[in-house]
Parts: sequence; C-alpha cells; structure tokens
Amino acid sequence: MSRPLIADIDLGALRDNYRLARDRAPHSRALAVLKADAYGHGATQCALALADMAPAFAVASLEEAVALRDAGITQPIMLLEGFFDAAELPLIDAHRLWVAVHSDWQIDALLAYHPRQPIPTWLKLDSGMHRLGVAPEMFVARWQRLKAASTQVTALHLMTHFATADALDPTYFRRQMTCIETLRQRLEAPICLANSPATLAWPEAHGDWTRPGVMLYGSDPLEGANDASRALKPVMTLRSELIAVRELATGEVVGYGGRWKASRPSRIGVVACGYGDGYDRHAQDGTPVLVEGQRVPLAGKVSMDMLTVDLTDVPEADVGSRVVLWGEGLSVDEVARYCDTISYTLLTGLLPRVPRRYRNAEMM
Repeated sequence: MSRPLIADIDLGALRDNYRLARDRAPHSRALAVLKADAYGHGATQCALALADMAPAFAVASLEEAVALRDAGITQPIMLLEGFFDAAELPLIDAHRLWVAVHSDWQIDALLAYHPRQPIPTWLKLDSGMHRLGVAPEMFVARWQRLKAASTQVTALHLMTHFATADALDPTYFRRQMTCIETLRQRLEAPICLANSPATLAWPEAHGDWTRPGVMLYGSDPLEGANDASRALKPVMTLRSELIAVRELATGEVVGYGGRWKASRPSRIGVVACGYGDGYDRHAQDGTPVLVEGQRVPLAGKVSMDMLTVDLTDVPEADVGSRVVLWGEGLSVDEVARYCDTISYTLLTGLLPRVPRRYRNAEMM
C-alpha cells in the first residue's frame, strides 16, 4: 500500500471559481493566472480544465509558458514579469506570447528585435506598489514610444498592481486608482488592473481585463470576506490517514523538543504528512486538522514526514481514519493563520512527492 497522502484537485471547483471571477466583472475578460504551477495545483491540468472558458492565461516565466504550449495550450499566454533577458525574445515570438514590460532595458530590447509579427505588449505602471513598473511621470513617454513601434508592438495595454486591494482601509487603493485613472484618460488606454481581491471587491478596477489568481483555487484573499469571496470553493483538499495511535499519561510530551505536554490522559494520532511534503513546520499547537470530519488540534512540532494530533475527544478515531489537512471542510486560509503565513505559501509550497489526483475532469 502506498503512503496515504494525496492532494485531491477538484477541477469542477476551479471552473466554478473562474466563473465567479468572470461574473464578478461581467464587462471584463478574465486572464486566468497559472504561475507557480497553478499555485501548486498543476498548471497543465488547470489550463486544460479552463481551456473552453478562459480567453488567455498568465504565468511568471518563459519556462512556464513553454510548458503550457508543449501541453497543447493554444490560448494567448501573458508573461507577467516580461522577459529576463533579450535572448528570450525569439522564443516569445515563436510561441506567440504576450509580454509585460516594466523597465527601459526591456523596452529597448523589444524595439531592437524584429519579430515575425508584432508582440502584444502591456506596459506596467508603478502606481504605488513600488516593486515593478514605470514611474507615473515617465509613463507617457514610454507609452508613446511603444505605441509608435507598430512593427514590434501591438495591443498595447496599461497594467499595474495593487498593494492593498485586500485591505479594509481603502485609502491607499484609492490613491493608486487616482494615479491610474489620470493616465488612462490621458492615453485612452485599455487596462488590466484587478488581481483577485480587486476582482472580488473593487468594480472600478475591473477594466478591459481582470487577472484572478489565488481566488481561482478557492482561497479568500480579502481581509474582510464579502458574499463573493465566501462563495469560493476549495480546489485542493490535502488528504491523508492516521498511521498510528498512542496512549499517553498526563505529563507526557510529544515530538521534537517536547513542545506539547499532555494535561490529561491523552490519545495521540500520527498523520502521514510533514514539512517534507510542504505542510508548514511553523504550525502552532492547536492548528486545526479534520479526522473523520471532526476538528482536532495539532499536538507538537511538525516533523519531516509526520505530524501529531490530539484525538482524546474523538475516541472512535483509529489507524486508517481519514484526515483532511486543508480543503473541504477546513479552509486553507484558516490553517495559514495558525502558521503565521498566507494560503499562497501553503498551496505553492506543496512538494512534488505529494501525488495530485484530479477529479471532475469529465466536466471539461
């Protein structure tokens, strides 16, 4: 019998979440973000599941895009960070990719290259994230330069990224929107602004395109949930089983460092899952785990291949009992809070040794 840990990927839920993103911004096209192997879910399988729905996809690198092309994905694919070296441009041209550009050296390289056909290009504005992008006072000149290069560039769009679209306080978001709107009106530019939180919560940011990411995989990115974010469905359920049950007396400790100490006679269950699989080693005692659908607390430090839970209040649990680490019935967002992190790190951190099992592919 193989190790019982699997990541159960519900492609039907993925499609439902994409549909929600599309319905939330009915006058926009939704660019489905598949970077980081579709946030750990499997980029090829997720792209195929969305192939009849999404007009385009987005990834972080040329390698990610080429892997999708090799798998038969024909939709446009946007390189969200553009190219990292001018030597990538022939492959970008050959695979008919779209590029974001955020720096003068990229603009220079793009305009020095002679593609077989003009490359769809989105110019990134630094509207306040201060990570990538052209400063507002320099943006018009760069836009006009790209706009004039009709043999190299086509379908020019303005894009940017929000620093606080997930936050309850709208002050900084509105400051960014003011910057964006000033340039959009001046240039009459088509825009792509809305990430997952802006798609869910800020209709004024929807524009010509949205680019939903983590929401497609069922994680709520908002600091304060709304009706739309509460309707998201988990796509990944990380499942395992109990592989051992131990009886401990009051005062006995569990795991490395003896961090957890039994305050009463206790039953401890050992789950086949650990940080060697991508479960966060920083999970606190009390982090929720489902055993046969009942919540039990993590008890002790996570090990490389195992973690331990307190089964004292679930006497029927035994070896072979089903375990959910996150997913159906237990939000990955809640687990992430106990690990002092965010759902993105848990989902993208799931390691290759965990088998992905896909279901509802027949709905495609």
